Amino acid sequence: MAPNWLMKKAHRVTPVVVKMENPNNWSMVELKVPSKEDFLNDAVLSNKRRAHNKNARQLTWVLLLKAHRAAGCITSIASTTFSLTYAVRRRVTSGRTDTENDTGIPVRTSTRFYTCIKACLLLSILLLAFEIAAYYKGWQFGPPDLHLQYLYTLTNPFAFKGFFDSIYSKWVLIRVEFLAPPLQILANSCVYMFLVQSLDRFVLCLGCFLIRVMKMKPVAKQTLTDLESGEGDGFFPMVLVQIPMCNEKEVYQQSIGAVCNLNWPKSKILIQVLDDSDDPTAQLLIKDEVHKWKRDGANIVYRHRVIRDGYKAGNLKSAMNCSYARDYEFVAIFDADFQPSPDFLTRTVSHFKDNEELGLVQARWSFVNKDENLLTRLQYINLTFHFEVEQQVNGFFLNFFGFNGTAGVWRIKALEDSGGWLERTTVEDMDIAVRAHLHGWKMIFLNDVQCQCELPESYEAYRKQQHRWHSGPMQLFRLCLPDIIKSKISIWKKTNLIFLFFLLRKLILPFYSFTLFCIVLPMTMFIPEATLPSLIICYVPVTMSFLNILPAPKSFPFIVPYLLFENTMSVTKFNAMISGLFQLGSAYEWVVTKKSGRSSEGDLISLIEKDRKVNPRGGISEPDLEELQKKMKEEEMKAYRKRKHNRVYTKELMLAFLLLTAAARSLLAAQGIHFYFLLFQGIAFFLVGLDLIGEQVE
Repeated sequence: MAPNWLMKKAHRVTPVVVKMENPNNWSMVELKVPSKEDFLNDAVLSNKRRAHNKNARQLTWVLLLKAHRAAGCITSIASTTFSLTYAVRRRVTSGRTDTENDTGIPVRTSTRFYTCIKACLLLSILLLAFEIAAYYKGWQFGPPDLHLQYLYTLTNPFAFKGFFDSIYSKWVLIRVEFLAPPLQILANSCVYMFLVQSLDRFVLCLGCFLIRVMKMKPVAKQTLTDLESGEGDGFFPMVLVQIPMCNEKEVYQQSIGAVCNLNWPKSKILIQVLDDSDDPTAQLLIKDEVHKWKRDGANIVYRHRVIRDGYKAGNLKSAMNCSYARDYEFVAIFDADFQPSPDFLTRTVSHFKDNEELGLVQARWSFVNKDENLLTRLQYINLTFHFEVEQQVNGFFLNFFGFNGTAGVWRIKALEDSGGWLERTTVEDMDIAVRAHLHGWKMIFLNDVQCQCELPESYEAYRKQQHRWHSGPMQLFRLCLPDIIKSKISIWKKTNLIFLFFLLRKLILPFYSFTLFCIVLPMTMFIPEATLPSLIICYVPVTMSFLNILPAPKSFPFIVPYLLFENTMSVTKFNAMISGLFQLGSAYEWVVTKKSGRSSEGDLISLIEKDRKVNPRGGISEPDLEELQKKMKEEEMKAYRKRKHNRVYTKELMLAFLLLTAAARSLLAAQGIHFYFLLFQGIAFFLVGLDLIGEQVE
């Protein structure tokens, strides 16, 4: 075998070719063999050629795919525009507005409605035409003030004045002397309110950021292991669970089933189903559901009031007056659409142990239908900020927040010490929380304990809910102000309660939102001597919307619709605030929020498994079942005859026309930010006014 060095050397030998014609005539030609570098270079070049061809093919496919998507977008835009136009036409021709008679049935007011629309359009067109004519007559407009090239016509009595110049010059004098000063004062006041409220929201966000970074949260003294064992030192006090409901046939099974599955000793829990239904069919269904769970071993009772005074507060008050309620230490309250998880009580009641000053433990809401439509997505942003920022920060640093009326556990002693449930307002939950705070009771909010519920899917239901939520606090403020001033709590708590909790967040917020963006801003387009800075029109609202949407980061694509929708809802909130503050008739209106009966998959499975355990012989008897089915068919036929309709909301439409007219006027002054804001806000009002944002009824 040849040595290694010889083999290595052989690899480096240069090959040659010897040509020999005869022994005396021969030649030798050295062959040039490609080196490894040459092979590598050839491979790289071939790879580049293949990659170039491959990239070219890929680019072609990408371009074709993008062209296909663009064509699909154009097609979808066309179909969406067509369906939107059809929906608008159907809404307008139906003539169903938000005006109702005493029985709650919509009144067809097509003639009056069309008259109002035509009058508003005519006025807008005339005013806009007047300004356009002035523009072409030489009255040049420029942002932010009106530049008057013909100012001499106002002061020079000898100068020639045309008819139009004479009229317009008088209009300018009226604006300068009488209209602009009060409008500017109102604008400045709204700007100051806006900045103060924005500062309050920024401080709340800082508090939430601190809680999240420092991982601060209420900690129960009772460990979860002891609670799960049920032995030894486990903390299992007597708990009363209440489910108030009224004609809610869509959700009663979900709530009753979820509450009956709570992990708690059966000897230490009693479930009260507080039925205020005036529908006999709903009463039979709810009563039968209670009897099913009772036969299955649940400690549950059914209560129905004959005299239904006081709405929900009266229902809860009547239930607390039962003699057996005195045997219980705590009461948990769940509305008809709420589905608590089995460990709800073990995670909430444990915080009361060795904490005698604690009166309320409030859990956070989660939503099974948050992605149902645009309306539910926007509600989700609002409520996520409310729970994770407002209630969590106030609960952790101040031990006070407004009770949400459901998904909370009260110490019964705190309820009794605060005067119990009162029917004087439509926000009995906030009422009892304020009175408990005045009596020195503390409250904690558990952001990590969630209870599933539903969001209103139709704009009509959401509008009525928001009216009740914003009129009630003003009623309560008028009634509680003397008690707050006379109470023995600290000056700081009184200041927080009066100026922050009530005035700033319940009164000033809806006032400036409606006045600034729906009244003052459009008027400054026609009275340009009063101005609003672009900072207030664009940058501050966008920043506040950004802060509001931070707790729900997946909702960032909806930041612009959220900003526009909040300004649109300011009409309803402002109207509710005024009615509650001045005790108008609609302030005491209570309408149960419509439910759709949606449930999570896990809840449905647990309820199905639970129903299988029920005695099949139990339940409604055969004759009763036939009678109930007959009644349900009759109800379905009645509902079919009175088919639910999307309505047309006149106030929102009137404001849409006003904002769109102001947007057209801003074009003459080349005010870009004002134009775009007014344009998109007017479109938002138009879509909401035609009820195109929530559930659509075919």
